[in-house]
Amino acid sequence: MPVSPVRKTILTPNLNLMEYKNDIENENELKEAALKYNYLSPEDYLTFERASVRDKHELHEGHLVTMQGASRAHNKIVVNMVVGIGSYLKGKSCEVFFNDFRIYIPSAESFTYPDLLIVCGKPEDLDDAYLDTIKNPTVIVEVLSPSTEKYDRGTKFFYYMQIPALKEYIIVGSTSYFIQTARKQADGSWKFSELAGKEAMLSIPAIGYELPLSEVYDRVEFLGK
Repeated sequence: MPVSPVRKTILTPNLNLMEYKNDIENENELKEAALKYNYLSPEDYLTFERASVRDKHELHEGHLVTMQGASRAHNKIVVNMVVGIGSYLKGKSCEVFFNDFRIYIPSAESFTYPDLLIVCGKPEDLDDAYLDTIKNPTVIVEVLSPSTEKYDRGTKFFYYMQIPALKEYIIVGSTSYFIQTARKQADGSWKFSELAGKEAMLSIPAIGYELPLSEVYDRVEFLGK
């Protein structure tokens, strides 16, 4: 298997999470055109969300945010990754979920719908009566949209860093062949790598799998290109 070209690798030190959050908040505000409401408890959010028929909402530190629709490129990238990873995981102890599967980050009083997530071992459900929210993702994948890119790279990653089970966070560009990965190290720090170009290879060590970017972006049309 060829070695993946890596544009840049940075090994972060052990991070003070509150300092990290303060550093990103001013420059990384949520820019998406989403409705925000007054504070909701996790219990109130779940009651509201489970009763919602038309829209999906995330909860960001107690504030409700309406999710937007995604582009064709965004959806195609998600489908390509689900097909590739899902086929590889058949018969194994890890499972892949996407789009409508919610995760809970108790330390941030937040709920999100990642584009794709992988759970290794038994999923830890927040509520056994519904089985619609888990607490132990092993890998999370977010496909970037222009309106959410800064948020996915900053505040949302801050939330995800607080999930003990999480080993990898993968950010996938939707306007070019570009992927950034963050992997948790043994000392709790995070190592970042960037991949660019159709011939690059995405490695997901948590499940022992590699996926060429040519497959991630198969039949994806970039706007303006």
